[in-house]
Amino acid sequence: MSLDAALVALRAGQVVGVPTDTVYGLAVDPANEEAVRSLFRLKGRGRRLPLAVLAASFEQVDGLVDWTGAAKRLVELHWPGPLTAVLNARVSLAAGVGDHERGTLAVRIPDHDLLRGLLAGSGPLAVTSANPSGSAPALDSIQARELLGDRVPVYLEGERRGGEASTVVDLTRDPPVVLREGPIRW
Repeated sequence: MSLDAALVALRAGQVVGVPTDTVYGLAVDPANEEAVRSLFRLKGRGRRLPLAVLAASFEQVDGLVDWTGAAKRLVELHWPGPLTAVLNARVSLAAGVGDHERGTLAVRIPDHDLLRGLLAGSGPLAVTSANPSGSAPALDSIQARELLGDRVPVYLEGERRGGEASTVVDLTRDPPVVLREGPIRW
């Protein structure tokens, strides 16, 4: 499928399969409550594990979170790339996107040109791995289709990169806390 088809689906509140620099993902508009609920239903997962938001650029991220100088310097070393940073949220998105109780949001700029092209057109997207909760994540659109079939209306094709979920670091704490180990060793 094309970027245009993915953009149309996202604007219609649908889930879209996307290649990333880590594992293959599922993306929705993070402000669309029904789209986010659909994503959780598709995954068979509750909202206890908040969705992260991927963005095309630092400018897009700046509209979502508040930075400290130290946090931005740390992230600049690894973006674009497989580091997800938990920061204080500047905006409130759909339930299940970010941690509403703590007022934080996990954000990342992926090192994947096709996905950043989609994000440039769509704006930031809530993204999670393409798999039913508890099973291994898909690494490409072929595996995602095998797992999820036509419940996802659009799958973007793209080069498979990475294969390991991103490192997640909570930068709202001093010192920062690693919430999930991944390709970047903290």
